[in-house]
Amino acid sequence: MPQPSVNECSLLPHNHYWITSKRIVTPKGIISGAVEINGGNIVSVVGEEDWRRNPSSGQVRDYGEAVIMPGLIDVHAHLDDPGRTEWEGFPSGTRAAAAGGLTTLIDMPLNSFPSTVSEETFKLKLEAAEGRIYVDVGFWGGLVPENAFNASALEGLLRAGVLGLKSFMCPSGINDFPMTNASHIKEGLSILSKYRRPLLVHAEIKQELEGYLTLEDSTESARSYSTYVKTRPASWEEAAIRELLTVTKDTRTGGPAEGAHLHIVHLSDARCSLDLIKEAKSRGDSVTVETCPHYLAFSAEEIQDGDTRFKCAPPIRDAANREKLWEALTDGHIDMLSSDHSPTVPELKLFGTGDFLRAWGGISSLQFVLPVTWSYGHKYGLTLEQLVSWWSEKPAKLAGLNLKGAIAIGYYADIVVWEPEVEFDLNDNHPIYLKHPSISAYLGSRLSGKVLATFVRGNLVYEEGKHAPAACGVPILAR
Repeated sequence: MPQPSVNECSLLPHNHYWITSKRIVTPKGIISGAVEINGGNIVSVVGEEDWRRNPSSGQVRDYGEAVIMPGLIDVHAHLDDPGRTEWEGFPSGTRAAAAGGLTTLIDMPLNSFPSTVSEETFKLKLEAAEGRIYVDVGFWGGLVPENAFNASALEGLLRAGVLGLKSFMCPSGINDFPMTNASHIKEGLSILSKYRRPLLVHAEIKQELEGYLTLEDSTESARSYSTYVKTRPASWEEAAIRELLTVTKDTRTGGPAEGAHLHIVHLSDARCSLDLIKEAKSRGDSVTVETCPHYLAFSAEEIQDGDTRFKCAPPIRDAANREKLWEALTDGHIDMLSSDHSPTVPELKLFGTGDFLRAWGGISSLQFVLPVTWSYGHKYGLTLEQLVSWWSEKPAKLAGLNLKGAIAIGYYADIVVWEPEVEFDLNDNHPIYLKHPSISAYLGSRLSGKVLATFVRGNLVYEEGKHAPAACGVPILAR
């Protein structure tokens, strides 16, 4: 397959240039100055005084007061490629990411077909990505019952380059991705310890529900979001996390799975579940946790009957829980954010009946997570440094991306340029690159934070509504 030229990969005609701004977010703080990019990497970062003393005679792009910061890294995205590209796909998903300031996605092993649970199915994923990704994409493999006790199969998947593994403790909704239990997870951590890679877990365990059948039989009740929340109470998350913490002790220093790491995805319960995670961290277990913008933006009380755009698992909980999530995030008890972008075709959202119990669950959000986090974080005093920590630095560490997540010398030039103060309406007139904009819960919102430009490894892949002609993102493989 012929390689695209540099000019096709970037909206810039050169690969050595400077970008300048009054607000550059670096590991040492926010500076006014300039960033030099050459051959895809950051080669110098200078403050304003040094820049004025020695201005470059080369190519300079001055972004004025706009913020320059590391591109966002989303460790939890479902791009559904191969096999369900009518839901999203690598081209549309990565174009949306670029337009939203995301420079790296880590693709989940399920919702594509087949699921990525073996070396063979991982090769299909890599073939599907070739020449079709506009940002860098890494991949999680799947930990499922069929491979959990097969060390050679798991090691084959890890050697092939997946960045870690993912498992579900409840039915995933995908036939070829069955649920695991603590014994599977213990085996997975044992293998992962050799490779020093993480296991990501969907932490819900199905419990008996009182009155569930009577609720299910009522069409009107099925249109109520409160009905859906009752079918997946916080006790499901708590039960799963209690079980997980019986095995995470193995990840402590000197433990049998030292070097492995357990990461709990999309936490929605900010009460008992979070307390258990805090206790495990204090004991020295190697554990981190993420939540998602939809749990921070919305509350169950606000969701209208039949508006199945908001269905996700675990569910969006009440407003008091949302406040506790923000508190935990700002206090550092929740480590990072992810989108859990989980799109589908509009028909599976069942907009006609508005049936929350039968509609496909998942929030479509990929392009909007930067302005959503910023807009809803205002009242909690969100800073640019916190944004970088939650969306760049800590996700890079989780995924083992040593040259991503910061504006620093030697790092890849993965950069977003955006205007935090600029407001816009997310409506049909806004350029949206997701395959099915109508299913997004954010449509109709007024947000602040306009993305001006996105650079991936020095290539200007998106600027003011225009993408680079060629998809030159790089598949990221663990080595």
